[in-house]
Amino acid sequence: MILSGWGRYPRLDVTVTSPRAEGDLRAALATGPVIARGNGRAYGDSAINPRLTLDMRGMNRMLAFDPASGQLTAEAGVTLDAVINSFLPRGWFPMVTPGTRYVTLGGMIAADVHGKNHHRDGAFGTCLDWVEVMGQDGIPRRASLTKNDDLFRATLGGMGLTGIITRAAFRLRPVETAWIRQRTIPTPDLDATIEAFETHADATYSVAWIDCLTRGAGLGRSVVTLGEHATRADLPPSMRPAALALPPRRRLRVPMDAPAAALNRHTVRAFNHLYHRRATAQAGEAFVGWEEYFYPLDAILDWNRIYGRRGFVQYQCVLPPATARAGLRTLIDRIAEAGQASFLAVLKRMGPEGLGQIGFPMEGYTLALDFPASPDALALLPALDDIVLAHSGRFYLAKDARLPATTLHRADPRLQGFRATREAAGQARHFASHQSERLGL
Repeated sequence: MILSGWGRYPRLDVTVTSPRAEGDLRAALATGPVIARGNGRAYGDSAINPRLTLDMRGMNRMLAFDPASGQLTAEAGVTLDAVINSFLPRGWFPMVTPGTRYVTLGGMIAADVHGKNHHRDGAFGTCLDWVEVMGQDGIPRRASLTKNDDLFRATLGGMGLTGIITRAAFRLRPVETAWIRQRTIPTPDLDATIEAFETHADATYSVAWIDCLTRGAGLGRSVVTLGEHATRADLPPSMRPAALALPPRRRLRVPMDAPAAALNRHTVRAFNHLYHRRATAQAGEAFVGWEEYFYPLDAILDWNRIYGRRGFVQYQCVLPPATARAGLRTLIDRIAEAGQASFLAVLKRMGPEGLGQIGFPMEGYTLALDFPASPDALALLPALDDIVLAHSGRFYLAKDARLPATTLHRADPRLQGFRATREAAGQARHFASHQSERLGL
């Protein structure tokens, strides 16, 4: 079948099998190199092996829950959506969540996902108690910070290249309501945006939509949104009886691939202007539902079709504090100069490095951008790579679909040790993706 990541680029002819039990996984391992795939929300080619891709969604049972600690044990194919639907009504919510709830547990571990609270709580590994990984011998091994810690650290953020994640135990956080107390702060430029993040570093959640097409005095203008889990006492009395239940949101669907010309510098510039003006008018505090705050794009089913049949690439980098301001300014100015449309532009403050051997996060600022997979946009990206390298940044493998191997390895010397570990353990011959082969991992 033809398969792609969420960006729909690249599209590859792939053999897929859908295991239901560990015996099925052992049988698949006997056929040659494989890669596990969750719900297909990695943007590029990290969860695709043309020879054999394992669709893990059939291994999706929740196995145990400890209400004293909030620890949930589940198989790798369980989705975050299923976890929230089951446990938010009981007063529990994920400690760390990416920008979509349609991801699997195995995928979150493989990418060591981060969210709007990384500056406070770190990446997913901080709430992961243990993970079971099936090696090339077909034996699942439990790994944690106290047992098989080398395997634990290599698997966390290792993009599925250390073996097949079969199950794991992770902790949820207790919450009193399903509402977020949100504060909206429009900012006129990049300096003000960074100042807002630094001033409100004690906020549990913070994120910014950032305008990447405005130059000059307004370069880097943004809308920063802070968030806290609302308590029952925070809510008006009328909202308290159903504090953990929200009415289902109406889902929209993109019914067809949009025309290639629909997203261009003019339409995105108009969107950016209206979005910033609307946020300025609505600045201040409000209660918003958990879906609206954490997963705004999940309200639009098949939103990846807005980029048309050619698909899109997501570009995410992180820059350290010492160079972040200058690097972000240079990146935004270069994007605006090229006139390449990215209306899904997100800026976050990151905390210290995580537990994974090659995990993406490091302290500083991360910028995530979407670009149509057009010749002009793809021609721009190497110039952005050079800016990231010049400012000591690194790249997020879960979003990558086109980085050159030389660029990635220049950005992250840790990858040499990861590759050597895989070779020594024999993993490289049995676990591979289109991405790992493209990048020499």
